[in-house]
Amino acid sequence: MTDAFICDAIRTPIGRYGGALAAVRADDLGAIPIRALMERNPGVAWGNVDDVWYGCANQAGEDNRNVARMSSLLAGLPVEVPGVTVNRLCGSGMDAVGSAARAIKAGEIELAVAGGVESMSRAPFVTGKATSAFSRDAQMYDTTIGWRFVNKLMKAQYGIDSMPETAENVAEQFAISREDQDAFALRSQQKAATAQEAGRFGDEIVQVTIPQRRGDPVVVSVDEHPRATSMEALARLGTPFREGGTVTAGNASGVNDGACALLVASAAAVQQHGLTPRAKVLAMASSGLEPRIMGYGPFAASNKVLATAGLPLADMDVIELNE
Repeated sequence: MTDAFICDAIRTPIGRYGGALAAVRADDLGAIPIRALMERNPGVAWGNVDDVWYGCANQAGEDNRNVARMSSLLAGLPVEVPGVTVNRLCGSGMDAVGSAARAIKAGEIELAVAGGVESMSRAPFVTGKATSAFSRDAQMYDTTIGWRFVNKLMKAQYGIDSMPETAENVAEQFAISREDQDAFALRSQQKAATAQEAGRFGDEIVQVTIPQRRGDPVVVSVDEHPRATSMEALARLGTPFREGGTVTAGNASGVNDGACALLVASAAAVQQHGLTPRAKVLAMASSGLEPRIMGYGPFAASNKVLATAGLPLADMDVIELNE
């Protein structure tokens, strides 16, 4: 079995919901980091890319019909390069990278682009078709987040809790206090602000240029989501998801727009294209659990992937959790 290496990685800035990137279509947004990879790696024979794997959780609007393929074509990859869109909801982009690495390790491909794109700002409203002749019953859903077109059996057996409601369930079941959640959120915001001010994200971000009908284009080059706050400000926020709850707009995961792309290669492709490995993909693992405590999934998956890789937790220097 061959090794799979990550040789380059780049992303757009992360935009707030309804923010600076809200005017950019998801397929256009997804093309930006792929195009940047091509420009940063001129020695790669891009026609040799075996596949483009992109994660996308929504796929209900402009990101429909295989956004990986659309983004790769818009980026300028040769038409012979195929694309596949992966949906594991919040884990979609990570699954795309892991799937590309697995194909390389299996010896089926040598070179891949993997990443993901999401435009939550541009997620559409969707309306179901009538189920009977002359029906006047039309159900409409906002696809930004949460369930739609619910299966009654699913609702009866597992419930249809929204993401913040599942966070409330996790907090209650595992006795995670509001204060601990707010403290973790504050540290996260402070770390992001410190890294941003130090320019640590500079090499990994490609700016997004948005043409305007009049005047100069708008250039977005920094993440919008980090914001200054304090424990006092976080403590004042309400708990809209459950009466007497603990989850707030300040300690919940964000609703954002953005895209990223990684160049994943085998050892042979590294040599052929003159690439420099930055990391080696050792293993990937997924784990299911009760939907009502969805956010606890990384705990089981982390134990599983460590066992697969034959590593103890003590060997981990950095752990990043997408939520």
